[in-house]
Amino acid sequence: MAEEEVKNLTTETVASETSEVRPKSNKGKKGKRIVNAGAVHIQATFNNTIISVTDKTGAVLSASSAGANGFRGSKKGTAFAAGVAAEKALDIAKKNHALNSVDVYVSGIGLGRDAAIRAISTVGIRIDSITDVTPIAHGGVRPKGERKP
Repeated sequence: MAEEEVKNLTTETVASETSEVRPKSNKGKKGKRIVNAGAVHIQATFNNTIISVTDKTGAVLSASSAGANGFRGSKKGTAFAAGVAAEKALDIAKKNHALNSVDVYVSGIGLGRDAAIRAISTVGIRIDSITDVTPIAHGGVRPKGERKP
């Protein structure tokens, strides 16, 4: 019996020693990146407006939407809600990443298109260009099968 207890004690101490020896990794911690020029993507629909601030490669620095700022229901689609969302996303990008100038890409036909662009200039970020990237419907590709007479 005494030998079994000694074996159990030695295995427990070895297990506890190995768990304490393991180094902790800091994989999640990164320094703040300084980004002078970036892009703002505005998706304006009738129901919501989503603002994403990215660097030139497309990595997202900050994002916000009308729904994330407390607007609910039909109020999310208003121009005021889009302006609030744009200000919040750009404030975060300016403070954390020192963003100075942006290219603006607008997609969609919602009410928040113009209000979001105006909010960018009120934050104090220079707008280099404004591009409309709204997709245009063209009837689609030719359907599969025989032509109908």
